[in-house]
Amino acid sequence: MTVSAPRWDMTNVYPSLESKEFKNAVKEYSGLLDKFERFYKSKLTKASAKTKSKELGALLGKAVDQFNAIYELGGTINAYIESFVTTDSRDKTANRLLSELEQVQVHQRNLGTQFSAWVGTLGKKLDEAVITNPSAKAHAFGLKETRDQAKYLMSEAEEMLAAEMSLSGGNAFGKLQGTVTSQLSVDFELDGKHQKLPMPALINLRSHPDEATRHRAYDAENQAWEGVKETLAATLNGVKGESNILWKKRGRKDALHAAIDFARMDRKTLDAMMGAMKDSFPMFRKYYKAKAKKLGKEKLAWWDVFAPLGKTDKVYSYDEARDFILKHFGEFSSDLRDMTATAFKNNWIDAEQRDGKRGGAFCMGVPAVKESRVLANYDGSFNQVSTLAHELGHAFHNYCAYKAGKTELQQNTPMTLAETASIMCETIVTEAVLSSSKDPQETLAVLEAQIENAGQVIVDIYSRFLFEKEVMERREKSELSADDLCEIMERAQKATYGDGLDERYLQKFMWTWKPHYYSPGFAFYNFPYAFGLLFATGLYAIYKKRGADFVPDYMNLLASTGEASAAKLAKRFGIDITQKKFWQDSLAIIGKQIDRFCEL
Repeated sequence: MTVSAPRWDMTNVYPSLESKEFKNAVKEYSGLLDKFERFYKSKLTKASAKTKSKELGALLGKAVDQFNAIYELGGTINAYIESFVTTDSRDKTANRLLSELEQVQVHQRNLGTQFSAWVGTLGKKLDEAVITNPSAKAHAFGLKETRDQAKYLMSEAEEMLAAEMSLSGGNAFGKLQGTVTSQLSVDFELDGKHQKLPMPALINLRSHPDEATRHRAYDAENQAWEGVKETLAATLNGVKGESNILWKKRGRKDALHAAIDFARMDRKTLDAMMGAMKDSFPMFRKYYKAKAKKLGKEKLAWWDVFAPLGKTDKVYSYDEARDFILKHFGEFSSDLRDMTATAFKNNWIDAEQRDGKRGGAFCMGVPAVKESRVLANYDGSFNQVSTLAHELGHAFHNYCAYKAGKTELQQNTPMTLAETASIMCETIVTEAVLSSSKDPQETLAVLEAQIENAGQVIVDIYSRFLFEKEVMERREKSELSADDLCEIMERAQKATYGDGLDERYLQKFMWTWKPHYYSPGFAFYNFPYAFGLLFATGLYAIYKKRGADFVPDYMNLLASTGEASAAKLAKRFGIDITQKKFWQDSLAIIGKQIDRFCEL
């Protein structure tokens, strides 16, 4: 579906990439890094665990203040450049500036590593020092986490070399994947017109109401991936090869070890959640079989997984999507509604589908102006309305932190909790429709979309976890061919979807276009989405019981996600995430939705 949608406005950040304001900001950013380097060499290297607590606390406070300034300006510059690169991968100026920025970011990364290693030498003295200085005390959680994680650093020389080499290694491979997938387009006949569709638009056709169109899009997509699979396999091998070497050199058990620490959870919690997810597969297979029956089929092929049901002729104009979201957000929170109204009014959202633009959707903070920007590929479907709500949830998360006056370091949120607000906002809009709709066909359409998304986050995410785990393990021994990667992905999908789908028609090329696999510094980007869904589902159930007085506590939680472990934050609401029961209870809520779907 072709729907008119806006592009984002970045002019309140900087006038242009060539403006003096932008150039001065880049110069200032480099100056802040040089300033911290002088501070580190002249002050921090001379301090140790033997230094007096008050003196040490003052040094930690100054370091924290300087890093906050660095991260605020650097994060703003990065977001500004990315706003051009992600929407037009052919923008030579933006790509050049991103490459130049990445060189400077190596300097930042090295300073961060040096500081982390120094903090790691302070041991228990850190606990005494942080309480003597206001800035240090306000960042005690992050400083103690830095100390505890410092043992997983290589030597300073090795870390600096790794940072520099990454620009020509894993980081370069990740950029290549983004360029290849964003510039790939396919000739396709849609609604009687021959047109050249960018891959995000082609992938969006998976939710087209006409099965023949979905089937042709599936075939066209796979044919396109065949043409670039060797290039993308090489990029994935490069990324995962680098990751394996570095995690091992840093003393990690494996890449999953690092991902769990980054998520601020433990293996017991991960095992409890993943175990509950695996136990729920029969429930989701029941849903897939019921959907197949409603479509008049014995089993779903991949091109039917996202097929809309119920009232499928509804196309939401962008303005209708805006009004729909604002209405239901307002019923939850005036803060959420007002922030979202500002986002639409001031064009924080780039929603237009076009050639050269990255697929999928994301939200990024712009720290200096205390705003966010949302990228989407809007096509008028309810699925895309839900996606907008999801990404605006991330923006609300940022808003809560900004409103509470949190610093950049205090906002260092793990992926597990970063998905909480986004999925909560998805739930708000879908539940609002389900509770108010009197049209059985509309109810069916919205309920199906909600369960379909849950299936992706539980069943498909689990398959991606299995895929990445095997890829990481096998990459230690040798490179994997494109066919190897396809075989692993297809086998992982069979293990999770089981007899819920027609195993002859799965999506073996899932690994090609998911950018999460191509980040050398962060493996296992998948399970945090499941955490977010189930945690948000549990929170929404509490909201239904408590009503409006839940919202201030919820906003406080969002503002605090960078200042405590996931388990500690969950306990504020009486939730024990280390136990399988919590995850089972959240999945049981989805199970009731599936039962309702089967009855319609």
